[in-house]
Amino acid sequence: MRLQTVLAEGLAHQSYYLSDHDEAMVIDPRRDCAIYTKMAASECAKITYIFETHCHEDFVTGSLALQNQTGAEVGHSKETRFQYGDHALADGDRFAVGDLRIDVLSTPGHTKDSVSFVVYEKRESEVPLVVFTGDTLLAGDVGRTDLLGSDSTRAQAKKLHSSIFATLLPLGDQPGVYPAHGPGSLCGNKMRVRAHSTMGYERQLNPLLQLDEDEFVSRLSTQQLSLPPYFRRAQRLNVQGPPPAPQRLREIDSDEFQGLASDAATVIDTREAGAFAGSHIPGSLSIWLDGLSVYPGWILPDEARVALVTERPVDAVLAQTYLHRLGFDTVTAHLCNGIREWRNRGKPIARIKTCSVDELKKAVDRAACSVLDVREEDEWREGHIKGAQHVFVGHLPQQITKVPRDLPLAVHCSWGGRASLAASILARHGFTRVYNVLGAMRAWKSRGYPLERG
Repeated sequence: MRLQTVLAEGLAHQSYYLSDHDEAMVIDPRRDCAIYTKMAASECAKITYIFETHCHEDFVTGSLALQNQTGAEVGHSKETRFQYGDHALADGDRFAVGDLRIDVLSTPGHTKDSVSFVVYEKRESEVPLVVFTGDTLLAGDVGRTDLLGSDSTRAQAKKLHSSIFATLLPLGDQPGVYPAHGPGSLCGNKMRVRAHSTMGYERQLNPLLQLDEDEFVSRLSTQQLSLPPYFRRAQRLNVQGPPPAPQRLREIDSDEFQGLASDAATVIDTREAGAFAGSHIPGSLSIWLDGLSVYPGWILPDEARVALVTERPVDAVLAQTYLHRLGFDTVTAHLCNGIREWRNRGKPIARIKTCSVDELKKAVDRAACSVLDVREEDEWREGHIKGAQHVFVGHLPQQITKVPRDLPLAVHCSWGGRASLAASILARHGFTRVYNVLGAMRAWKSRGYPLERG
């Protein structure tokens, strides 16, 4: 038996390759799926099954693409009418991979169609080795239950409680727990830093599993979690069957790039915040490279045409991959030789002002600026600058009219990346006196400056 975890960076999405003898299966594959065929080729195994734990909403799946490459059979829950696949999985279904036995358990709650896969070492064994729990049970957490809307949250939370306490925990303490997400995912709330766990560990130390049913339901029903707009599109693509991700990325010079930028293409600059502040193409959005795995889903319209500016040429392929995982396939071009060629050709340049936390503190004390905090709600509650206004960066385009224009505006997040994105959004809406606070909350705390909480 061989079990390997494949991580989709930034999304904290974990997929799995499981093999025994000359057969293999893949659980919840990512869209850039060549890695699984390489794993199979390295041990002369054939991928026979591709199973999904549920209809994912936070990324575009690679099941259909992987099936086209391998001929493997795809399995989804019968509770969702997928437009592709070979198995409508139901509670009690049983499959074999080599000598391994795979049992399907219905575990709804996070979604209506959530299933878990229990792996036994031998087909006749009664002692489970591993459980692939999807987003039902996470390391130190459980899946969110609000994806069907606020009216269904409590009912889904009750289903999730039953799935965990009546279906998963009775498997015993010994099996490993392998969820579809690790820390940083939007599909949970407060996951532990470890990616995997065991059923016994979760039974004893997962804080949500220490609650009775009423407390469990109440806790999940009152969570305030971010819900990016791209979730709806990703879910729709996953039901229909995503098209193969485009592979070609055109390298173009500054003249052609300027034409794209003036023709309604969205320019995304993946350099770090300080470099973007120093000089960038006017109207471009500042999204640092790892931030591309999440923040385009908040900001970009569904069919946005994207042109990339990167620090290094090799960054363009990774940037394109991040965007494809979110379902943004119209990544049209990359600026060959980056911003240096743009500057050397005398193309127009824009800048974002910056300030240190010491300068910000002096301005706040003099009431000489407005402060905009663009972190998430839980970060804001844990501590913020007195008098600051809070608008999460993902909501900023819709709430731009709430941002004051009468004073210079200091924008901050935790270190500067999200503030740079916010500053670039504000610049596109005509704000001219915007400062990105470099170092941001980390530097503010390091200097010992005061915070308000609540």
